[in-house]
Amino acid sequence: MSADLSLSRKDILSWPKAELHCHLDGSLRLSTLLDLAREQGKLDLLPAHSEEELLLILKEIDHSETLESYLAWFRYSIPMLQTRDALTRVAFELAEDNAAENVRYLEVRFAPILCVEEGLTLDEVLEAVHEGLMAAERQYGIASRIIVCGLRDRLESASLMQAEVAVRSRDHGVVAFDLAGGEAGNPSKHHLHAFYYARNNLLNLTVHAGESWGPESIRQALFYCGAHRIGHGITLNQDPELMQYCVDHRIPLEICPTSNVQTHVVKSYVEHPIRQFVAAGVPVTVNTDNRLFSRTTVTDELLQVHEKCMIGAMELREIALNGFRYAFLEWDRKQELLRQALDDMPLDPTKESPVW
Repeated sequence: MSADLSLSRKDILSWPKAELHCHLDGSLRLSTLLDLAREQGKLDLLPAHSEEELLLILKEIDHSETLESYLAWFRYSIPMLQTRDALTRVAFELAEDNAAENVRYLEVRFAPILCVEEGLTLDEVLEAVHEGLMAAERQYGIASRIIVCGLRDRLESASLMQAEVAVRSRDHGVVAFDLAGGEAGNPSKHHLHAFYYARNNLLNLTVHAGESWGPESIRQALFYCGAHRIGHGITLNQDPELMQYCVDHRIPLEICPTSNVQTHVVKSYVEHPIRQFVAAGVPVTVNTDNRLFSRTTVTDELLQVHEKCMIGAMELREIALNGFRYAFLEWDRKQELLRQALDDMPLDPTKESPVW
């Protein structure tokens, strides 16, 4: 594969891929959102009652003034995820859609506490999602795991409760604990007990940080919370010393390009700092964030990075492989998936990719 080769969508679609940053409640199929609203008698909660009208309205997300205004769109999806059947269906379909584009490993994240308004327990919520993911794995062969999200704007006690259920659910596919939500005014260091509990029970840790707040948010995620990965991390380039630390310690960023443009944390794809991160040696992965709200796929996100962020073919291949390298999977399974991916992707005879 030549470094200056121009890749097509078909090329990238054929690649084995991993998705490490995907929110369950932001990744429903539009048709499923409508189906669930009809089945549950909640059509009045949606701003329109046809896929065509909803799609037009969803495009308004592109004009979100802040991260918080972007997050407000979840008010349409979360009310539909209050039953076991709905959660199982949405999880299955998300894995099915990923399998259709040759995603071989998927990490699904969400906050179970948002799905208990109609009587489910936190444990039942996670069991339902795990059931859907496992059904998809049996049918399509796609491996998947769950990341439980605490919420920045909730009390620390709520985050600790979710860390506890995450630990209890390790036998139901949970591999990590996260903190999500608007950063401004909600520092991650206010949730230390939740991270301490998760870390001491050997869960992996990732934190949404440096998305709508500066590199200080990333520092808190790393040095207060002990994050192994950083969700987004867009402002990392504002702190060269910290960026070098991430290079030296191989701390990966979970980049979601379309979401970053929609929330205006970057002005455009062209101005996205991913090019700078790659050049500096920061480990980068590319992900969807929310397939429904961003109207995207892993394939399309990689294509945007290639065509608009000026990431060359070989660099893009390494980014795709990073999805396997930095997965929250047991070592042997991760190496197995990475070797399979290497076998199924064209190699540049002048450069070998390390398996680690």
